[in-house]
Amino acid sequence: MCTSHDHEHEQCESAQAGAGRRNFLRATALLGAAATAGVALPGVAEAAPNSATTKTGWRPDTDSRRFTLAVMPDTQYLFDGPSIDKAPIEASLRYLLEHGKDDNIVFLSHLGDLTQNGAVPEFAAIGEAFGLLDRRGVGYSVLAGNHDIKSSTDDQRGASPYLDAFGPQRFKNKSTFGGASSDGYNTYHVFRAAGREWLVLALDWRLSAKGYAWAKDVIAQHPKTPVVLTTHELVVDDDTLSDYGQQLWDQLIADHDQIFLTLNGHYWPARRATRKNAAGNDVHLHLTNYQNRYFGGAAMIRLYHFDLDRDVIDVETVSPWILGRAGKGLNALERQEIELSGDADRFSVGIDFADRFAGFDPVPVRAARPASRMLIPGTAAYWRFESPVSGSGTVRDLSGRGNDLTVVSVNGGTLGWSADHHPDQPGHGSLEFTGYKSPLKGAYLRTVDGAPLNSATFRDGYTIEAFYWLPADWNASHNAWAGLVSRTGRNGSVGTVTDDPDEPLATLSLSDGPGPQWAVHPLNQQQLATNWGDETDPEIWWHLAVVNDGRHTTMYVQGCPVARNPHAPAIGIASSGRPWLLGGYEYADKIDQILHGRLGDVRIVSRALPVSSFMTR
Repeated sequence: MCTSHDHEHEQCESAQAGAGRRNFLRATALLGAAATAGVALPGVAEAAPNSATTKTGWRPDTDSRRFTLAVMPDTQYLFDGPSIDKAPIEASLRYLLEHGKDDNIVFLSHLGDLTQNGAVPEFAAIGEAFGLLDRRGVGYSVLAGNHDIKSSTDDQRGASPYLDAFGPQRFKNKSTFGGASSDGYNTYHVFRAAGREWLVLALDWRLSAKGYAWAKDVIAQHPKTPVVLTTHELVVDDDTLSDYGQQLWDQLIADHDQIFLTLNGHYWPARRATRKNAAGNDVHLHLTNYQNRYFGGAAMIRLYHFDLDRDVIDVETVSPWILGRAGKGLNALERQEIELSGDADRFSVGIDFADRFAGFDPVPVRAARPASRMLIPGTAAYWRFESPVSGSGTVRDLSGRGNDLTVVSVNGGTLGWSADHHPDQPGHGSLEFTGYKSPLKGAYLRTVDGAPLNSATFRDGYTIEAFYWLPADWNASHNAWAGLVSRTGRNGSVGTVTDDPDEPLATLSLSDGPGPQWAVHPLNQQQLATNWGDETDPEIWWHLAVVNDGRHTTMYVQGCPVARNPHAPAIGIASSGRPWLLGGYEYADKIDQILHGRLGDVRIVSRALPVSSFMTR
């Protein structure tokens, strides 16, 4: 470490407070109790290993779509000649062991400046500390910072105490070790997480031409692997790279799309930058270093929690050494340093991983499935839209039961077609509806007269499934309450009702949220029973399912049950013998609203289906 920066910074990525985060300020309440009541808390640094990970070895869950990459920056002040103190770094390493299973910690990257003077005793001490991980088979990487070697040299400098302590020989038996450059100062490591391989490129303080060539070759040998590049110097300030960092960007990072995240230390305080690479994709460049803080940073660690389902990396910064001493009582400074919660130290980075990696490892598109595979026992009707429908055309019921659909145009409206579809939709295509409320215009589909579905009452249960997508310009005032799938016929046409008699007998509609709503007149009730779903965002494909087991109805969104499912018994669907609609909604026996959005496959089955039998499976 050579310089510091203390001016105000501006965020370059959207920071989130993360109020729901499981680990947020984990020790605050305990610290208060310890300070005022003398409560004895577990000492992390001194605690005996007690998790399944520590008993059985390092075994991260390589299939879980949630995993953690741990990062440790400059520890040089802890390993400085006569003032060597291993306790903080050992506390951090034990913390990783003890929390490895709960946080699914898959790897640790040290960012250089392990020591202050690059002396043999200093490397002996920190090398002994890292033995905690070696004995457990934990995957990790280190790299040389300017204090670990002669700073005026590059990776061709030859022998050094750093190389003796942390050269390739130290990692050769680790399952995550991929290899090293011939000089030994650059290494790469591969770990498995979220069902795929990830590569950590640990680069020397200064790359030579040979170093650059080696790094490019490693990436070329792993053409489909996302890369986290670690080095000692790169980002110097918010949105600013150092001169050497700019060289790394120009000669390596910019032209290698696989590099999506870089991590460096050297400067302080913590900063971030985001740049577009040659492929037009964001690269997130993070500076993390705490050597200027209490106890030389106390081997503070940063945890990068990847969540590939939420498409986010949640980042937090903690001091296990201070946390482990909480039971002894901490002063005000220590309580401030136990966990950092500023925007530069606790934040979230949104990354659509599938989209970000599509340029070098695209997610295979799920193949269309034959319609015959969707015709499970009890199928009453099945429609899919793999080609355009002409103005007065017919959409065949693929179940073969004769529930064909015809196009109904309102005020000259037409149906469009798109190849777009839900990624798990059996048929690859969708109809585009362009409904508008006032004046009413658009086109929808209705079952033909005499279709068996028109009189079906589904007394023993039913499952109705549909895929839908709404455009960004969907507007509640013009588009709300259109039906995805609905049964015509007035609510009051089948007997006395206690609610609005002009509502249709059944409708799977989109509220003004927009959110799905299933309102149905069951055979055993004199009013509509309603299932309410949560709001669903536009420009995302959604799968809906309404399942009645002959007594109760449950709505599912993306295979998950919604909260507002009524408990009252609801048997079947009342019928007045009139048609069903796709994309339309009637009120008082007149078309009242038309869908504005895309509609994919629709299937109706005359029995309750488990989630495992939905069309998405």
